[in-house]
Amino acid sequence: MDMLITLHSRVFGFIERWGDALLPILARFAFAATLLGYFWASALTKLGEGFFGFLMPSTGAYAQIFPKQMEAVVYDTSQLSVLHWLVVVAGTWAEFLLPLLIVIGLFTRLAALGMIGFVVMQTLTDLYGHGVIEQTATFGAWFDRASDSLIMDQRTFWVFILVTLVVKGAGVLSVDRLLAGRQAMAAAPSRA
Repeated sequence: MDMLITLHSRVFGFIERWGDALLPILARFAFAATLLGYFWASALTKLGEGFFGFLMPSTGAYAQIFPKQMEAVVYDTSQLSVLHWLVVVAGTWAEFLLPLLIVIGLFTRLAALGMIGFVVMQTLTDLYGHGVIEQTATFGAWFDRASDSLIMDQRTFWVFILVTLVVKGAGVLSVDRLLAGRQAMAAAPSRA
């Protein structure tokens, strides 16, 4: 039994020592592998035509973000306010920039906080704007035996990955770490 406890302590002691370095990298990898393409594909659907499409969102962008308001104006975006335009443009840029910052590990904690806010707003829009709150299978529930609901189950895992990055940072393989190292070198007194 002592041998088994010693083996257990060695194996998991090693994992624990490397866990602080490994966990943020694995969280960023999981985000890149599962959510980067999702958010970028979603952002691409919001771009308008031409070179300045990033400033002139598509009609679909407004319909995704403001579904009830778009119905009310019969999908005529010219009847919406500048605030609507600002929210759609900011949301589109956020879908491109925040995931990129997380994957490369630049301003990771802030980007992860921004993504948590984005996921919360996306979820509220899905629930109330698109009526998902009335679709029990899509909405789902915690502590049930089904693990495939789009809202309660999937978004819980998304937020967990993002909270891990808020708490732990980007890890050793990141632009954040590179910049912190450069800043520490610049702040160190020179030896002359």
